[in-house]
Amino acid sequence: MIERLARQLRKEERDLLVLETVLRRHPIGTDRIADATGIDEHKTRYSLRMLENDGLVEPTDDGAVPAPDIADRLEEINGGLDALIDRINELKLIAPE
Repeated sequence: MIERLARQLRKEERDLLVLETVLRRHPIGTDRIADATGIDEHKTRYSLRMLENDGLVEPTDDGAVPAPDIADRLEEINGGLDALIDRINELKLIAPE
């Protein structure tokens, strides 16, 4: 169970790294994101697609750009991460010793 959660966390971490790169260097294409992050190009492409599906980035002819409401979305992400941290800590408390 923990390994499955760890794999998912690594995927989400990759998506956030791609998002951070788009935020700093937009517009930016897949190959430049892969070069900047060291993430394989096919994984970069997949992360971009997930970020597009989540409404965080938008494709343009010049490359990916942040969605217009990205500031609000980043607040939601950070709040969600805080809630997950709290929930994980709660789960640790109920585990038998």
